[in-house]
Amino acid sequence: MKRRNTESTNEIYALLKNSNSALSHDMIQKKMSISTDRATIYRVLNRFCEDKIVHKVIGDDGKQYFAFCVNCQEKKHKHNHFHFRCILCGKVECLESEIKIALPKDYVFKNLNGVISGVCSNCV
Repeated sequence: MKRRNTESTNEIYALLKNSNSALSHDMIQKKMSISTDRATIYRVLNRFCEDKIVHKVIGDDGKQYFAFCVNCQEKKHKHNHFHFRCILCGKVECLESEIKIALPKDYVFKNLNGVISGVCSNCV
């Protein structure tokens, strides 16, 4: 399906692509230079997930964070890794160490959601 290229879509894309960490809906809304309603931001973020432009992280705080995918469409970026959330500044980032899990026979791995919380090097 062809996607509409709106001003909101372009700005959300740029914010995620230029961020060095995953962003929550609230973080994105605060950084936007144009007025965009919450539903539109969620719709764009969910579409980006479907299109493998971003991947979604559920934080230990219950919030959804969205990280720009590098090489996701070429299947080079693995999603079986943990994420780190700083409890002071809120930064959420991928920890690139791949997690190996032995599943029972005939089980198929699809997704892993693991978040480690603590204090990042910038906040120590």
